[in-house]
Amino acid sequence: DDLHTVWSDSTVVRSVAVTGPLEAVGPGDTPSRRRIFSCTPVDVSAEVPCARQILEDIAYRAYRRPITERAMDTLMAFYRDGRELRDFDTGIQYALARILVDPLFVFRFEEEPEGLNEGDNYSLSNYELASRLSFFIWSSIPDEELLATAQSGELSDSLELDAQIKRMLQDPKADALIKNFAVSWLSLQQLNTVNPSATDFDGSLRVAMRRETELLLESVIQENRPLKELLTADYTFVNERLAQHYGIPNIRGSHYRKVNLAGTGRHGLLGHGSILTITSAPNRTSPVIRGAWIMENLLGTPPPPPPPGVEINLDDAPAAGEPVTSLRQRLEQHRQDPACASCHNMMDPIGFALENFDAIGKYRDQTNGFPVNTGAVFWDGTDFEGPDGLYNILMSRSDLFVENFTEKLMTYALGRKVEFFDMPSVRRATRQAEQEGNRFSVLV
Repeated sequence: DDLHTVWSDSTVVRSVAVTGPLEAVGPGDTPSRRRIFSCTPVDVSAEVPCARQILEDIAYRAYRRPITERAMDTLMAFYRDGRELRDFDTGIQYALARILVDPLFVFRFEEEPEGLNEGDNYSLSNYELASRLSFFIWSSIPDEELLATAQSGELSDSLELDAQIKRMLQDPKADALIKNFAVSWLSLQQLNTVNPSATDFDGSLRVAMRRETELLLESVIQENRPLKELLTADYTFVNERLAQHYGIPNIRGSHYRKVNLAGTGRHGLLGHGSILTITSAPNRTSPVIRGAWIMENLLGTPPPPPPPGVEINLDDAPAAGEPVTSLRQRLEQHRQDPACASCHNMMDPIGFALENFDAIGKYRDQTNGFPVNTGAVFWDGTDFEGPDGLYNILMSRSDLFVENFTEKLMTYALGRKVEFFDMPSVRRATRQAEQEGNRFSVLV
């Protein structure tokens, strides 16, 4: 029987039970079974050669490289244990279980050539390069074409490498790069745990916010558009729930569609409810968090943590007889402390420019009875105001954005942080991307 689950804001699936088939004869026939059993022994004498063929094929794909005789002997020993216990299928099952716990499957190994001196560079093998590419772009193992290209030695050829990258980026499996890199770079995983006090924030809005950001990245990546469009895009992707939140009329249904943002005060990532929500406190906006987030994730200039002993709680109610103040006024008073001013003079002005957006990304002109003041002075002395002024500031420093994006992408691709010795590669990639229109595929 088919299983269908209809999701709504209040749906909670606590368990699912599947019964049957009740009178099964034999293991059945499925696409995954056919994928494993590339041969079927016709008699007992054919079982060992067939088992070896099956395991060689699967191990080659699982280990992402040719299998050694020693490793093959290990797998065949597990096959024999299962075969002696029950039958041919059980033997294959035991050997498959051994493959799935093998370090060669679980981890990515890159072997250093013998005789290297300290600081020497060396090239990856074609198989190692195939694994890097596949886990980078697909978050999974190489496919047969990529392994065949590695086996032939052609993957080290720059033209063939470019062709494989373009093919992989166009494959539906490249969605993993969009979703996983978005989480890694933009900290979108925080959207799963934020709990704003706003009464109009719900699960549907949470999902729509995240999907909007993923779709913008998908648009820029799959259409190979300039990276700067992540900041300047005058369009976004909304369904009915998110459109209502943004005040965009005439959008109906759960389907996401591309809409123009003219007149909404929004541009690119910094107009997304996802980013504006994760950079807010539960009960109010936070110019400090928003400014620090932009400095770290967009400009690559993270501020240092606050010095020990400094009071950072700006939510305290005024003492009896003291006037009610706006958040901006409290922050300005906070910056009078020299220990705080050095960092806050950089972070706060960036965050002030986004104060037209509340703690869940709704547009507003007033907050707590005070008119929203979005005027600010950038750390180099440039005056700017509001989201448009901030976008102009960021675009005048777009080289910082592209270089930082390159660092984040390299960190994701390599699975480690970028070190000082990586920076020539970062700068070289950034320069080449600039010459070719800052296209995503060039950076990859």
